[in-house]
Amino acid sequence: MTSVQVRSIEPGAIDAEAAERAVRRIKDYLMRHPDEETVRVAGELGVDDPLILPRDAVSMLAYILTQAAEGRGISVIPSRAELTTQQAADLLNVSRPFLIGLLESGAIPYRMVGRHRRITVEAVLEYKRRDDLQRREAADELAALGQELGF
Repeated sequence: MTSVQVRSIEPGAIDAEAAERAVRRIKDYLMRHPDEETVRVAGELGVDDPLILPRDAVSMLAYILTQAAEGRGISVIPSRAELTTQQAADLLNVSRPFLIGLLESGAIPYRMVGRHRRITVEAVLEYKRRDDLQRREAADELAALGQELGF
């Protein structure tokens, strides 16, 4: 198995104004050419040899630049990727020992590769969705209880 590269950009690492300008130009282009499946980018190579990009990749770049313009950090993880326990713990923002406890309790499925655990990105994100939902439900119950008690 090749190692998974989780690419991240820290909050504020990209100039927000430059990102905002780029997003405006990308969105303008996509709106003016709604049926084109590729985007031709002329640059250093000139008009005779433009860079051809898939529309979906350009849309993803616009999303990344939008987040950067708002001062947010960004991580890109390939779908169907398998993560190490440290990568999965980082994604959930928990400690590695806590994550291993989740794995061993069956809360997140994993597989063994030799002596190492591997967790799919989908499994980690599904756990995160379930956990977020449980937290929201608990907060709603507390709010309702607080109203009943007059707090």
